[in-house]
Amino acid sequence: MDIDDFSLDFFSLTGKNAIVTGGNTGLGQAFSLALAKAGADVYVPSVLDDGGRTRELIAGTGRRMEFHRIDLTEPGAPAQVAQSCVDTLGSVDILVNSAGIARLAAVEEFGREQWDPMLSVNLTAPFELGHAVSRFMIDQGSGKIINIASLFSFLGGQWSPAYAASKHGIVGFTKAYCDELGGHNVQCNAIAPGYFATAITEQTRADPATNQRVLDHIPAGRWGEVADLMGATVFLASAASDYVNGHVLTVDGGYLTR
Repeated sequence: MDIDDFSLDFFSLTGKNAIVTGGNTGLGQAFSLALAKAGADVYVPSVLDDGGRTRELIAGTGRRMEFHRIDLTEPGAPAQVAQSCVDTLGSVDILVNSAGIARLAAVEEFGREQWDPMLSVNLTAPFELGHAVSRFMIDQGSGKIINIASLFSFLGGQWSPAYAASKHGIVGFTKAYCDELGGHNVQCNAIAPGYFATAITEQTRADPATNQRVLDHIPAGRWGEVADLMGATVFLASAASDYVNGHVLTVDGGYLTR
């Protein structure tokens, strides 16, 4: 590509179809809406039903959303989702592995009953869905896989060894798929969100001491808003990032620098 060929059209997702797991709640909703605003239709598999709120938001962009209530940890579910997206929307060009859970307990109380579900949701399901969609992407000669990592992809993860392990694993999976799929014009990257003002962090933000402890580590001086993730999502899903592969993009207000 010559530099004269570049334009803002490289960020357009018009004609693209995306799967966003858990894409109707929390950060996932922001990922879904960002892709729709850039022109993509969105297929959302999730165990949670938001009553149609995300569909309403996406309809406001003029794009289409299909909701599939399904547990991605069930045998065969990821392959079913990939095929259903292709059958319903016509292709799968983008995958955002957003769905995840976190369970907290002190190390002496954290056993397999906490470990197994988190690894299943946070790591095995993204792998299985990545495996399923990669077959379609290889055949069409293009695709974008965006895994959702975490600051705990780099840190220890107090009170949740399974969360830290799964998010470290997501980074390894991202790099491995970059290495495997790069030759097929399929890019696999990750976004590592920092501390965001969502329902999950409401209790932390409500406590003045813990809230200040977090803010003291963020050079930006504030919690992230879900909209702060939308630009990174569009970038990694678009042709503008075709030579970005195997990268973990932190969106953390500078948290890891301090």
